[in-house]
Amino acid sequence: MSRLIAQFPAWTALAAVLAVQSAPAAERVLDAQFHHFRSGEAREWSDFPQDAEGPGLRLTFSAEANTTPATLRLRQRDVKQTWRLVLNERELGRLSTDQGPLTTFWELPPGSLQTGENTLSATGSGPSSDDIFLGDVRLIDLPRAEALRRAIVNVVVVDADTKQPLPARLTIIDEQESLCDVGAESSSRLAVRPGVVYTADGRAEFGLPLGKYRLYAGRGFEYGVDAQTIELAAGDRRSIRLAIRREVTLSGYASCDTHLHTLTYSRHGDASLAERLVTIAAEGLELPVATDHNLQIDYEPAARAAGLRDYFTPLVGDEVTTRLGHFNVFPLDPQAPPIAHEGGSWAEIFAAIRAGGRRRVIVLNHPRDIHSGFRPFDPRRHVAIAGENIDGWKLEANALELVNSGALQSDPWRLVYDWLGLLNAGLAIAPVGASDSHDVARSIVAQARTYVRCRDDDPGRIDKAEAVESLLAGRVSVSFGLAADVAVNGRHGPGDLVPASESEELKVEVRVLGPSWSEADEVVLFVNGAEVRRESIAAERRRLPGLKYDAVWTLPKPPHDAHLVVVAIGPGVAELFWPTPRPYQPDSPDWRPYSLAATGAVRIDADGRPGFTSPRQYAERLVDAAGGDADRLVESLAAYDEAVAVQAAALLRRRGDLFRGEALKKLLASPVPAVRLGVQKYVAAWKQSEAAGEQRP
Repeated sequence: MSRLIAQFPAWTALAAVLAVQSAPAAERVLDAQFHHFRSGEAREWSDFPQDAEGPGLRLTFSAEANTTPATLRLRQRDVKQTWRLVLNERELGRLSTDQGPLTTFWELPPGSLQTGENTLSATGSGPSSDDIFLGDVRLIDLPRAEALRRAIVNVVVVDADTKQPLPARLTIIDEQESLCDVGAESSSRLAVRPGVVYTADGRAEFGLPLGKYRLYAGRGFEYGVDAQTIELAAGDRRSIRLAIRREVTLSGYASCDTHLHTLTYSRHGDASLAERLVTIAAEGLELPVATDHNLQIDYEPAARAAGLRDYFTPLVGDEVTTRLGHFNVFPLDPQAPPIAHEGGSWAEIFAAIRAGGRRRVIVLNHPRDIHSGFRPFDPRRHVAIAGENIDGWKLEANALELVNSGALQSDPWRLVYDWLGLLNAGLAIAPVGASDSHDVARSIVAQARTYVRCRDDDPGRIDKAEAVESLLAGRVSVSFGLAADVAVNGRHGPGDLVPASESEELKVEVRVLGPSWSEADEVVLFVNGAEVRRESIAAERRRLPGLKYDAVWTLPKPPHDAHLVVVAIGPGVAELFWPTPRPYQPDSPDWRPYSLAATGAVRIDADGRPGFTSPRQYAERLVDAAGGDADRLVESLAAYDEAVAVQAAALLRRRGDLFRGEALKKLLASPVPAVRLGVQKYVAAWKQSEAAGEQRP
């Protein structure tokens, strides 16, 4: 090829003409810079430059027509919308929709280049602004397959203790700190994407371009990582052994991802069924739930055919995808007709879900996200502090996505408080963590996961009925980079009821766990949704492998029934072998990555009555007993906590009594802080819903 010259339009921050840099044989640099472009008007994230260089790439260069295949190499980062890559008015393809930094290689068929001036462009389109980084463009005089196999790497990943190979994720990072395309194809044993090779048996062979790389091996949340730096010259064949060790153990809990998709059946994303099974095994997931949209898919036959069934026990589910929210439902019979999803109200939708007659997990997915113009927990229809649906629709789900790692919230606490409000409203609803993964590498399988209490000594033979019943009972712990566990009086964990006969003091044992590559900052205890204790985790323990925090907290028994929840939080993971993604539908351009863990609720029976009484049930009794007498209600509420006061205010509002007469004035004048603050908080939340466009009382 001839010497190349790269040119940019006047709107770039660069000089109009860039001199060609020297490069290894068969490779020429078209543009050495990494540029910031913006599709749309608004800056996407506050940590991006205020002004972009332009709306897209337009690079002109001189070359000779290619009579044999050549390769275009470029780097990209933070691509969210559709960006078309075009050479001489011929579309080469779309940039990978991936937030991560990628080094990608594009095949140029014969005739793609023309003698003289050539033009390479990238233009974006989509419903919202998209800030991307693109550049470091090079032209290689080799077909893509050869460019990606200038050297060959053979890797084996073993358990550091048993020395036996095991399924794992390999992450390949080049000198530019990007995930680099590799010379390998997905198969029944491998799932391959730029910079990522999942291996079903711990063994992988792949090619790489020449250069220096850092290789990581890991196996999801419970394992540490091992890494090795290599430098490859032409014709090298390198053998690498990486050893990883389990660092997190939650005995008696199985790891579950309640939200998994495939391109094969959901028809979007990029993970085939075969690739999905490899990723499940390699991320150490024990209870995968297939939830393709309005389909009931069974992983069992394919898992057995691939020889992977011993690594996990699959469950058949369905993401019942409606105009009024998405609901993951399982277990299901794959031979039964799919659940009807056309209902025009929650009552119709839940009736269709219940039609099979079996007791099922029903998860309300991503409740703060908008799909088909509908947001389940939109402030216009939902008062979160009271767990109240203003339209009067009954939420019959029994689980809620507390963390969806494929659709994170900007505020890590938002869904935690939503869930606590539902508990206070008397809903028996378990928290779950899920990945919502449609992809091999962009959304990591089980990055958010749910630990379900059940026998887990043999991942391939988990008792499905036991696991489902445990999840329905709330015997769970949500994990996103961290894990938390709690035991009251040494024997009562999430989903349990502490009997009234036990001592007047509660011994609350708290543990926070995580691998060495995640960090925990704080642990918080909530009682009936109110924060009662917050502890900072010592700096020297925050990145310990395994147990990062443990303590026994002594609490007085509450004067009435209450639920207890532990939440741990820390910074997100920056490393490319398990990076924390940016939010899917952000509330703010400001983003602070986080890790999060939350236990299911432990219920405390304090009043000695049969069963457990929720704040909503207490409030109903008190409001009914007061019979419209505001003074009597204020007096009776004095023996209860803030959560009961919130529920009492919500009941009065629904009955039309809160803003009528002297009720509100007297409640706000209560000398008891819990009563006064609870009512204040509810009124403020209700006014926010009004401001968002809801009906007035």
